[in-house]
Amino acid sequence: MAAVMGVVWFGAVVAMMVGGVRAARHRADAAADLAALAAAARVAEGTGVACRAATSIAADSGGRLSACRVRGRIVDVSVFVMIRVPIAAGDLRVSSRARAGPVGDEGVP
Repeated sequence: MAAVMGVVWFGAVVAMMVGGVRAARHRADAAADLAALAAAARVAEGTGVACRAATSIAADSGGRLSACRVRGRIVDVSVFVMIRVPIAAGDLRVSSRARAGPVGDEGVP
């Protein structure tokens, strides 16, 4: 009976872990999208201003900006979210990338 309870407990922990990772992935995606849009809105003010806007929005969305690259009016950002995983030792880093800019500019459809 104890073995069955252990298997059920382990299965529940794994299911919660997978759900947590999926939620973190969605949070990272949303943070990257919003950060890229914020940077693209400020790109006319300069690369520094655009990337600072992306950093702020990513932090407000629960993520951290790991990269910000401006090429013309196109902005590429990478954002990550850290989550604690109950089975593994330490934290798990979930990352996402996004691009924003004017439609049809620099080969972007």
